[in-house]
Parts: sequence; structure tokens; C-alpha cells
Amino acid sequence: MTIAGTMGYEREQQIPGDYDPNYVPDSVKSFVVHMYRHIREKNVYEIHQMYETSFQSISDRFFKDAPWPSVDAVAPYVDNDHVFCLLYREMWFRHLYARLSPTLKQRIDSWDNYCNLFQVVLHGVVNMQLPNQWLWDMVDEFVYQFQSFCQYRAKMKSKTEQEIALLRQYGQVCHCASPVPYGMRQAWNVYGVLNYLQALVEKSMIIQILEQEKEGLEQFTATDGYDYSGGSNVLKVLGYFSMIGLLRVHCLLGDYHTALKCLLPIDISQQGVYTSVIGSHITTIYHCGFANLMLRRYTDAIREFNKILLYIFKTKQYHQKSPQYEQILKKNEQMYALLAISLSLCPQVKLVEEVVNSQLREKYGEKMLRMQRYDDEAFALYDELFSYACPKFITPSAPSYEEPLINYNQDAYRLQLKLFLYEVKQQQLLSGVRTFLKVYSTITLGKLAAYMEVDEPTLRTILMTYKHKTHAVDFDGKITSNADIDFYIDDDMIHVAESKPAKRYGDYFMRQIVKLEGVMTDVDRIKLE
Repeated sequence: MTIAGTMGYEREQQIPGDYDPNYVPDSVKSFVVHMYRHIREKNVYEIHQMYETSFQSISDRFFKDAPWPSVDAVAPYVDNDHVFCLLYREMWFRHLYARLSPTLKQRIDSWDNYCNLFQVVLHGVVNMQLPNQWLWDMVDEFVYQFQSFCQYRAKMKSKTEQEIALLRQYGQVCHCASPVPYGMRQAWNVYGVLNYLQALVEKSMIIQILEQEKEGLEQFTATDGYDYSGGSNVLKVLGYFSMIGLLRVHCLLGDYHTALKCLLPIDISQQGVYTSVIGSHITTIYHCGFANLMLRRYTDAIREFNKILLYIFKTKQYHQKSPQYEQILKKNEQMYALLAISLSLCPQVKLVEEVVNSQLREKYGEKMLRMQRYDDEAFALYDELFSYACPKFITPSAPSYEEPLINYNQDAYRLQLKLFLYEVKQQQLLSGVRTFLKVYSTITLGKLAAYMEVDEPTLRTILMTYKHKTHAVDFDGKITSNADIDFYIDDDMIHVAESKPAKRYGDYFMRQIVKLEGVMTDVDRIKLE
């Protein structure tokens, strides 16, 4: 063995009839020859340039609505190198998913290719350095194609007899613990996807490496995962990104506790390898924030969304030419919607930076006021924002092939929406309690019960519910509060303690300095006669 995606969206577009998989334009010959040489020489900078720039420009010029040449056609130009051909096919399928609509057979072939590629990484001798962007795209696309396959399989009404027969053939149930059996027989099975990601985490020993780094024994983060001693970064970095892949898969399945548990080895309060790739950074915080939102850890969700939205606000202009720019903007808008939900359920505006809060009010200020009312219109707004911003949930189980065939691709989404809106409705009682508690520093149970038009036992139940709903258990087992108001009851007297937000003078002065500089610049441009 000589050497060992941007998240695409399917379009209803078929391969052109005049497409010749065996025709290789000169630019493609040059691309694969040079890419092969740079991989053999471990020239990460040139690999990255070709992967990010050349591949996109050639795609735009020759393959806007067609696949790249087949791997068999380009193999002779790269010494028929097995591993390079696997890498080329990984890019080939990612391009197909981004520009065209893959057939069922192509989906299965792409699964096959990932199986073969990951088997080489897990069990072969891999001696190459690849850019973090490419390694992230592998994991990201692997999860995306699994998600896409589950959505495709769930739309049973439009399936032909041939497609159903193929789904039966490649959908046999197997509960093996090892990723090895998953290949030709069982395409995109949830156990296979999870097992490959987990196998990459374990074989790379990335959890141990990150632990040793805390003790100063490793330099993984300092080197962005690259190996400058002549080794390979592929297994370690794939293992690292696979933890984020597991976070995403478990969120798609609605298992939020396990999702966050998979991310525990990565300290997302600090810069890390996950921040070296913008797609990885956004995916990590988006799914982490969403999981915290669904687990009622609203303050954690607000902090995470605030941090990433501030980062995107400051840096998005540097990614305008990136093929991921549209995806960055879409996730940015979705996270503002999730932040609006989080702040409506837990009004902790003090956790949000001034610039993020300004953008949020511009986008959702009016809706957030209406969401505080908890009437039918408010629930409709919660429904609208959740549906817009949530992940595309999946049902991983195989369908029923018996007549009548039904579509069940929306079932998982409807279940998560139902659970979310049930939680929102439970907050309705709490909004009244919070309104009164903000007005008083002390109030008797009888007086508050009279105001709320309930008896005292019912009020005690409501207050206990408030305590329960505004507290959550973190992974250390500690109970943390989401409330901006806390209280305790001594005999029949309620004592209220409201947290006072710290005044921020820094942001105000910075904005005024920027305005003054703008005025000075305008003054300098004026020519005095």
C-alpha cells in the first residue's frame, strides 16, 4: 500500500444522458496526478489548496450537473493506488449528493466506499497527512448521507418495486458489535454508523490523548492535530471529529443525554481542533446547544448560542468565498431562532452579548414579545421557530414493506415537536408565578394564592413545579438553576431573591469609540474652502 463534505443537499436532478464516466478531461488528469503526488509527499498545504479550491473550480467548470469521471477511469493516472481511489470515490459521491439526486444503488455504493475507507484507517497502515477540513468533511458527509438515507427510505409511497426489492436486500437486520460485518449487506444501518464512529474514537485513543494533553504530555490541540514528526494525523483527527459525529447522530435520534455525553472529552469552553474548521465549530455548538435546550438546560444553551453567534458575526466576512458560506448563514439564522426560544423560556438576557442581542431583537423582537403570552398564537410561534431551527430528525428502523405503503419520514420530527410543545405548555403556569415574584421581595402564600385565583395547596404545587422546571442536573450530578428569580418559603411567607444583572460599560464605550472614529473619518473627508 503506497499511501494510506461540505454538507450537500439533494436536488431533483438526474445524470445527463450524454455523461461519459470514462471520459477524463485534461484538467481532471492534472488534478488527480498532482493530488496523488502531494498526498504521497504529505504536502498538507497543497492538498488543502487543491481540495478546497481546485476541486470546486473544476466542478463548476465541467461538472455542474454531472458526476466526475468514474474511479476506474482515473485509476491508471494514480498507479491504481487503492487508498487514493477510495479517497477519490469519497469526493465523487459527495459531489454527486451536492449537485444531483443519488439513486438507491449509488447510496449503497457510497456506504460501501465509506466501509472500505474506514476499514483501511482502522486496520491498515495509514501513512499520510490530510487537511483537517477534508477529515471533517468525511465525518460530516458520512452522517449526512446516513440522515439522507433514512429520510429517503421513509418515503415509501413513491418507491418502485425494484427499489423496495433493493431495500429488502440491503436492509437485513444484524446486531453485531463490530463494524467489520457492515459492508455489502447492510447499507446505512444505524448500528453500523454508530459502530464505525465509535470504533474510530476508540482506535484513535483520542480520549486518552486529550486527557494526557491536560497534563502537558501531548500537543494535539497546539498542532491542530497534525503530526510534525513524520507520522499520520488521519486516525487521530478522524477519531476526534467522530465524537462530534456521534453528538450529531444521537441528536438526530432524539437521545440528548447520550449526545452530550459523547462530547464530554472535548472542552468546548476552550479553543480546540473543532474550532479549526468553521463547519465543525458550528455543527458542534449548534447540536450541543439544541441538546441543552431539549434537556431544559436553558442557560447552557443560551451561553453556547451566544458564543457561536458572536463568533460568526465577527468572522463571516472571511468565509464569503467558501463553498460552505450558504450553510454558515443558514445555521446562523437557525441558531438565532433557537436563542429566541431559549430566552423566551428562560429570560436571561444578561447572558447575551450586546451585539448578539441587538441582532436578535431585530430578527425576532416582536415574536419574542408575543411568545411571552402563552396563548394559541404564542404556541404557534414556538411551533414555527422550532420547526425552522431543529435538526432533521430520523427514524432509524427499517420500514414495513407490506401494503399499503406509507410515508413515515415526518414521524420523528412530529414526536420531538410534540414533546417540546408539551414542555412549553407546562411553562404557562410558571409565567404567572414569575410575574408576581418579580414585583415582591416578600409575599404571603395566601396573598399570592388570591392574586392567582387558586387555593394554597394548589399554589404550593405550582411553586414546586416552578422550582423543578427552572432547575436541571448537569453531567457532574449538580443541580443548576436556569431562573433569574429564586425564592424560599419560611412558614407561610415567600422570600424572593432576584439576581441583579451586572452593568456592562465596556460594550457601550466600544460602540461610542467606533462611532467617534466614523465621525472623524467623515470630517477628514470634508474639504474646507
